[in-house]
Amino acid sequence: MTMETLVCKYFSLICDGSIYVTQYFAIVSIILISLFFYLRSNGVYLVDYVCYSPPNHLRVPHSHFVEHSEFCNFDQDILDFEMRVLERSGIGDESCMPPPVHEIPPNCSLRNGVAEMEMVLFEIVKDLLSKHNVHPKSIDILVSNCSLFCPTPSIPSMIINRFGLRSNIKSFNLSGMGCSAGILSISLVKDLLRVYKNSLALVLTTEAIAPNGYQGKSKSKIMTNVLFRMGGAAILISNRKQDKKIAKYELQHLVRTHLGSDEKAYKSVYQDPDKDGVVGVSLSRELLRVAGSALRTNMRELGPLVLPYSELLRYVWSAIQTKLLPSGDQKKIYLPNFRKAFQHFCIHAGGKSVIDAIEESLKLQKEDGEASRMALYRFGNTSSSSVWYELCYLEAKGKVKKGDRVWQIGFGSGFKCNSAAWKCIADIDPNERNAWSGIIHSYPIEIPVFDC
Repeated sequence: MTMETLVCKYFSLICDGSIYVTQYFAIVSIILISLFFYLRSNGVYLVDYVCYSPPNHLRVPHSHFVEHSEFCNFDQDILDFEMRVLERSGIGDESCMPPPVHEIPPNCSLRNGVAEMEMVLFEIVKDLLSKHNVHPKSIDILVSNCSLFCPTPSIPSMIINRFGLRSNIKSFNLSGMGCSAGILSISLVKDLLRVYKNSLALVLTTEAIAPNGYQGKSKSKIMTNVLFRMGGAAILISNRKQDKKIAKYELQHLVRTHLGSDEKAYKSVYQDPDKDGVVGVSLSRELLRVAGSALRTNMRELGPLVLPYSELLRYVWSAIQTKLLPSGDQKKIYLPNFRKAFQHFCIHAGGKSVIDAIEESLKLQKEDGEASRMALYRFGNTSSSSVWYELCYLEAKGKVKKGDRVWQIGFGSGFKCNSAAWKCIADIDPNERNAWSGIIHSYPIEIPVFDC
């Protein structure tokens, strides 16, 4: 019996006097409560995710990286610059590059870019679906993000073709969104799940390294060659009620910040040709300042959603005092303690300096940035998937407990800062196989510090 039929039936009984007033109110209450539960939106659940673990033969130790650059005929000034950046990057000797980058010179062809996508995405999608015995045709929504590589057919089409997803699947591909695109993909899925009830979504977040290596001499563009490594993550998201029982996390909040209206922010991560016509992505000197500004803007919106009232009141009171005090007695506005809202932090592993700056901005403890530093050291800057390697690290270490809250912070070109707040709703098994299996006992390690 539909909701409309139920209402009409009992309305007719009231009209002919078959039921009493008290019964009428009881029936109306039941109908309203039923209607509330029928119409209310379901939660957004992170069922599970898988991070790509590259084979050992693709490792790029520092010595190999420098030797490779020498064979590629970079001049000594460029080599010295690369070595300085590499030493201070926080990246270790275990991070990996795709096979075409190991060639001399690197083979940056479209074919090799597609091969890299297939190598990474086919493996993690297969692992994720088989892990939970999910049939490919049960996927309702497919969203992928890869900032610098946009082939035809698209990346979602590769997955649909390889795994035989059904013909009416809702598929989307995000490009040009930078390292924050992983959280943007989650945002898109969250909005889609508001419309499509009882649905299962697959999110793929990665970056193509092979077709985007820079072969010129601009130092601001060479930095990307040094920092970025191969990686990716596949995430299964659902709003189906039955999936809450098996899900790891529930999405609490998602806040997006875009500073593209500011010219310096817009140009802080920028793809264009150098003076010789060689295309690459440049990282400006303003990047850390812009990232800090974007984070503060993002925090102002996220704070009221997650912080306890005590922290909000202290912030408001300090802001009032700042306004009322004479200019000579001005004091800094109180920075809320986000450690009272979150137990774990996954800061985009864009580089050691990025993690240092965010830790300082949020007044975090050293252990709060451990996952980010270790993910950077082991896997390098894997772009939009880095926050998933970090969450994976926390789980492998047995640090995430049921009821804990996790803050994922992503930064990307545009310039963007995106936040996702998750609540753990399951007992996480630290021995579950993942990208850190077999090596987690070696971490954390002390990362060498080089003088500037």
